[in-house]
Amino acid sequence: MKHEQEAIEIERYEFVEPPRYVFSLSRRAFVQSIGAGLLITAIADWGFAQERGGRSEQNESAAGRFHIDKEGRITAFSGKVEVGQGARTQLTMAAAEELHVPVSMITLVMADTSLVPNDGGTYGSRTTPANIPTMRKAAASARELLIELACKQWNVSTEGAAMRDGVIEHSSGKKMTLAEVVANAGDIDATLRERSSEDVALTSPDAWKILGKTFPKPSSVDIVTGKHCYTSDIKRPGMLYGRVLRAPSFGAELIEIDMKAADAVEGVVAVRDGAFVGVAAPTTFLAEKAITALAATAKWTEKSGQPSSDDLFTYLKANVREGSGRQRSREDASGDVDAALKDAKIVLRAEYHIPYIQHAPMETRSAVAEFEGDTLTVWTGTQRPFDVRNELAQAFGMPNEKVRLIVPDTGGGFGGKHQGDAAIEAARIAKEAKRPVSIQWTRKEEFTWAYWRPAGVMEIAAALDDAGKIIAWDFTNYNSGGSGIDCPYACAAKRTRVKNCESPLRQGSYRALASTANNFARESFIDELAAAAKIDPLTFRQELLEEQRLKDVLNAAAEKFDFVNRRKSAAQNTGYGIACGTEKGSFVASCAEVTVNPSTNEYTIGRVCTAFECGAIHNPQNLQAQVEGSVIMGLGAVLREAMQFKDGKIANPHFKQYEVPRFSDVPGHHDIVLVNRPDLPSVGAGETPIIAIAPAIANAIFHATGKLLHALPLKIA
Repeated sequence: MKHEQEAIEIERYEFVEPPRYVFSLSRRAFVQSIGAGLLITAIADWGFAQERGGRSEQNESAAGRFHIDKEGRITAFSGKVEVGQGARTQLTMAAAEELHVPVSMITLVMADTSLVPNDGGTYGSRTTPANIPTMRKAAASARELLIELACKQWNVSTEGAAMRDGVIEHSSGKKMTLAEVVANAGDIDATLRERSSEDVALTSPDAWKILGKTFPKPSSVDIVTGKHCYTSDIKRPGMLYGRVLRAPSFGAELIEIDMKAADAVEGVVAVRDGAFVGVAAPTTFLAEKAITALAATAKWTEKSGQPSSDDLFTYLKANVREGSGRQRSREDASGDVDAALKDAKIVLRAEYHIPYIQHAPMETRSAVAEFEGDTLTVWTGTQRPFDVRNELAQAFGMPNEKVRLIVPDTGGGFGGKHQGDAAIEAARIAKEAKRPVSIQWTRKEEFTWAYWRPAGVMEIAAALDDAGKIIAWDFTNYNSGGSGIDCPYACAAKRTRVKNCESPLRQGSYRALASTANNFARESFIDELAAAAKIDPLTFRQELLEEQRLKDVLNAAAEKFDFVNRRKSAAQNTGYGIACGTEKGSFVASCAEVTVNPSTNEYTIGRVCTAFECGAIHNPQNLQAQVEGSVIMGLGAVLREAMQFKDGKIANPHFKQYEVPRFSDVPGHHDIVLVNRPDLPSVGAGETPIIAIAPAIANAIFHATGKLLHALPLKIA
């Protein structure tokens, strides 16, 4: 299947700058600050947010999706956050599409818990399938309301009325701008404002005028010129800069410290609250000086016997535990796997390893906290604004409504910014200092005290019949999780097991979760099975894949890459690999070319191709950037990324020792095939494209050398 991306001239437009935040600003005050106008409420489906635990915030979400001022400018509201993935652009496009207005008429306010609805956290590729439809429904309902208001003022039927480019027109020839609608709206009945938008008709993809086309990010100019204000750029009157005392190793307990040691530094406020010790000072230099003075007096009891990265995988398998809820170990099976493995003539077994790796966002954790009376406002970069707000409220024994969390557009998350660590630290010191406090983690702190993608061990056993078909499949994941664990290949007897383990490091969400581990192991093992069956790896997959959409991207990547011909005519020490996978309702396949130096066992990645399908495409350029960014991020795990630790200490807590991909690592040629399916619902694209590149490269090395690599990073022995 081919996808030809049409040449689209990018519309030039300007976004209206959002209003400056005012401390303790209520929703009513905010609306007043952007001018008299019309606040439009449209109640949509809040099921997803409720499923995530939003509860009372779902009532807050009925407070309004749009405000139209007296000039006809539209402000839209969303609880999602922008961490570089393009949500601000996509949500703005969705609103403009259904309102039937130019994108330039809309300003989107995001992730301010006092102003926006709780749309759930920004993770799991949920913005596209869950929140874009909500925004579109609300916008379509708002458009219908505006048309009704105009027709009511004209005293005509809504039949023959429509909105075009922000102007309401009637078949009788009457026209009215949004500014005129607002000026003449009067007191609108509340029931009209709060009607449900669930049954409203949405624009079909074949009629899209905005969605489906390329639009640039509204913040792009500000970001490249340095105008954009990240959390660490925020300045508040009288603000101090904070630092926190960190333990010398994981699990260390503070038993003694002389807090008076900080008094020697002028202007410093120091606080100890149990194991927490922090300082605030007029400058970061003075704050660091004070925390260094305190550290010199601290005495700790350190935890002994902690595992190291050298014995990590043995440790994980030896420390399986039973959890509950989302952390439970589980097993899914169909058919008699054990009998099939016992009776088969061809049985292969393998064990795969992946290490802990860092999210490595450009912007480290940071927060600014300010108390005023009995209210707390915190600016921080997080993917879960309402949950972190609740964390703060719980930490300080405050009602949720007394805590306001604001998330400026943030410099990367990749699943790594779910908790409110820096926010709570800044707030605790600010409470003591009685002044605003800013905290920004150093890169070493980020690499040591944040959390990691879980390490994992994957055990696989499979059996083949005489025709090269899989007759048994047994897959066990230790520690890294069950995401993407299901085998997409035809097989009568399958078993998957997910085993929880005691983790020596703090672990959590990561881009595509455990799919990076499970897909690497499965797709590498599929090439081993194909070799045992004496069938080329592309044909082996084509014959066994059960999901047509997955087969489509596999074929699209293979065709664009010319996989069959390249593999047949491969030069000595050059190999070609292919892999595919599915997760979050989207589908990906990658091909890779690798050349190996037999003298050094080093390899270079020459050419890569990735085909991706996520339903109907909303913004082609942004989707291409998501796919490209995912693949490059995946290269880090292939080439070098791995946390090294011993005795509760991280051995490579800086970019100098922990090398993410460099420009020199990027393949010289990277084809991206976007498979557009306007007949299917759109799903997210920020995660799945990362999962196929590692096994594609491993399989290319296998083709070039005959050596099987069962661990990331890929090192040829």
